[in-house]
Amino acid sequence: MLATDLIGSISDALSFAFGMFWEILWALILGFALSGAVQAVVSKGEMRRLLPDDSPRSIGIASGLGAASSSCSYAAVALSRSLFRKGADFTSSMAFQFASTNLVIELGIVMTLLLGWQFTLGEFLGGPLMIVLMAIAFRLFLSRRLVDEARETADRGALGKMEGHAEMDMSVQERGSIWRRLASPEGFTATADFFVMDWAAIWFDIFGGLLIAGALAAWVPDSWWQSLFLEHHHTAAKLWGPLIGPLVAIFSFVCSIGNVPLAAVLWNGGISFGGVLAFIFADLIILPIIDIYRKYYGWRMAGFLLVVFYVTMAASGLIVELVFDSLGLIPSERNAKVIEASVTWNYTTVLNIVFLTLAAVLVWRYFRRGGGIAMLRMMNTPMEMEHGHGHAH
Repeated sequence: MLATDLIGSISDALSFAFGMFWEILWALILGFALSGAVQAVVSKGEMRRLLPDDSPRSIGIASGLGAASSSCSYAAVALSRSLFRKGADFTSSMAFQFASTNLVIELGIVMTLLLGWQFTLGEFLGGPLMIVLMAIAFRLFLSRRLVDEARETADRGALGKMEGHAEMDMSVQERGSIWRRLASPEGFTATADFFVMDWAAIWFDIFGGLLIAGALAAWVPDSWWQSLFLEHHHTAAKLWGPLIGPLVAIFSFVCSIGNVPLAAVLWNGGISFGGVLAFIFADLIILPIIDIYRKYYGWRMAGFLLVVFYVTMAASGLIVELVFDSLGLIPSERNAKVIEASVTWNYTTVLNIVFLTLAAVLVWRYFRRGGGIAMLRMMNTPMEMEHGHGHAH
């Protein structure tokens, strides 16, 4: 009997995981294809030049560049360190890092599908707010000495994850309008390169997030979540959600888009609207990434980043919650798409077929034009940013 129950509960968890995967598959492909196209025309050398200080202009540019960049949290953290080592301002580098995991296209599409448009709107208002709060906190509390210490540690070049992926510059080098560059054979190849390598960088988080979300949906009763999130204490739950959300994220080990399925389970379980947002914001303070901050910048800066990031994430979640509550924008139903596996002939299936075809074309182009398994292996190997890997130039 126990064996049958165990098989049944594992089967339920996998069914939930596949149901959510099927729902968001086309959106992931669309998001990564658009992100690849943008990265194909924005060079990393240009990024560094545009971030000389922590002025509102530099932070705005950093946020825009981040939003146009990869959504892999590990690659974002590695690239922001690389920008900092090569002369970019520390605050602007951190703004870039926040934007590249919280303001990217694919995150917004997946959130809309699983949680609803209100959460996507909250994310895209709360993300910039979080960057502003972070910049203010850095102005007030970040000492020049601590930045110098961090730069000294960063220059030692300790390895984190996705070092090579962060530094590869496969953007199109020729002149001309953005559309002309994208439509060129080099633009097609560069888009395919970024598409395949972004998927390779992030697949573990996406599938890990889906499996953990499926297990939580199948095995943890709603009553447990409701007591954890104080769902029956309306006012307390509003304050508690943004505080507990990042703590759950820290110990979930899942980052990037992989934490959206988990957020859907938490929302159905009773966490507040602001708690969901704070949980999604907190993909940059999960335990493995805190350890990378320690390697990159030293213990003191890692501790400083953890405290400032946690406070700004919780504060942004709470502020968006209060604003949306006053405007009547918080959904009254808790019906995020945590669904069991079912493939039926509907718009999701049609979109998945269309975008799987697009993915196949991009993967074919990647392997056809010199990309290969060896290049994917290079993603964890650091290299000099200026040299790129050659074949997209």
